[in-house]
Amino acid sequence: MNSADLGRRVGVPSTALFTDQYELTMVQAALKAGTADRRSVFEAFTRRLPDGRRYGVVAGIGRVLDAVENFHFDDEMLTFLREQNVVDGPTLAWLADYRFSGDIWGYPEGEVYFPGSPILRVEGSFAECVLLETVILSILNHDSAIAAAASRMSAAAGGRGLIEMGARRTHELSAVASARAAYIGGFDTTSDLAAGFRYNIPTVGTSAHAFTLLHDTERDAFRAQVDSLGRGTTLLVDTYDVAEAVRTAVEVAGTELGAVRIDSGDLLLVAHRVRQQLDEVGATGTKIVVTSDLDEYAIASLAAAPVDAYGVGTQLVTGSGQPTCAMVYKLVARAISADPAEPLRPVAKKSLGAKTSAGGRKWAARRLDENGVAEAEVIGTGPVPAELADRQLLAELVRAGEVIAREPLDAARERHIAARSGLPMSAMQLSRGEPVIPTEYM
Repeated sequence: MNSADLGRRVGVPSTALFTDQYELTMVQAALKAGTADRRSVFEAFTRRLPDGRRYGVVAGIGRVLDAVENFHFDDEMLTFLREQNVVDGPTLAWLADYRFSGDIWGYPEGEVYFPGSPILRVEGSFAECVLLETVILSILNHDSAIAAAASRMSAAAGGRGLIEMGARRTHELSAVASARAAYIGGFDTTSDLAAGFRYNIPTVGTSAHAFTLLHDTERDAFRAQVDSLGRGTTLLVDTYDVAEAVRTAVEVAGTELGAVRIDSGDLLLVAHRVRQQLDEVGATGTKIVVTSDLDEYAIASLAAAPVDAYGVGTQLVTGSGQPTCAMVYKLVARAISADPAEPLRPVAKKSLGAKTSAGGRKWAARRLDENGVAEAEVIGTGPVPAELADRQLLAELVRAGEVIAREPLDAARERHIAARSGLPMSAMQLSRGEPVIPTEYM
């Protein structure tokens, strides 16, 4: 497997300051108290799914591994922390030597999850694990939200093409992460070249309305595009009159025209009219691509339309109304020393309300019914029941500080297709509802 299969991890800066100040001040206090090296277990999970979601999608694991690998404090960062009096001298000295040396287990990227699922388990000393909280949650909350939206859109599309095109609707770095997460969730291509470069996602793109308006006539614009990009290009046909544009497009490119794109109007009605017009002139192989503020509901409403592909931007990169997954990172077990022989003791927050959590180092498995369909997410802290031994979900990702589980992005994409297909059919419903399977604790 060559490096291109795994994505380009070139020029990745340190991730050490992608954190909250209190992570560092906790380390300072723990160092002074002599508790910083206590063996600890942290878990990332969510207490609930975003409103209306039937399942979650794990995305961002590969980026988490990059972040952990690149989490170190250089001289400039240490100078900043010193000048701002963030932490004291002994803590700065400890940070200067920081490299994560523990173990990480997690749900493989592309897998689905449910409330309580221990999506990521981080083990090591308290100090080295707590420093990773913010960057891990930042990545998982963002990427999993995008992947979940993408998955819903993919299910609604029913096998038709999906183009991620949200780069202009979010932060430039978020756009790259969003394209990656969308690809895991079922999108086929992206318009973002940075995402294509870094993660080897197929890229697409032709022209905007500005290109048509630049030319004296629509015919001139189409001719320029076809002469440059070939007959297989996609021509934008709704700058002026759609019917006239389609006629002109076929006259210019011939019946070998690759596709036309519709970006406004009643997409259902216009798509039917355009399909009929294309077929009447013999352009039966010309595809129809629709865009215009689509989400999973709009895509589902176009199921009866002769549409070949959907381009989605704003709603995708904002999680289709759910831009975060409410994941948390909690200490669930710790020892009284760094001694590996010292037993781990379950710990958990016991405050009032909905913010309680279950202590203990957990395993997770998915129980299937007699038809091989998921019927429960089972989580426990004791021995794994024999009948669930081969259904465990956590995979080893980092061992003694070394990443051991990098994989091509296509593997995560394929895993998600398989995981989603193993859920009850009601998981594909877009109507609001509870998680499609319950979480059971043992």
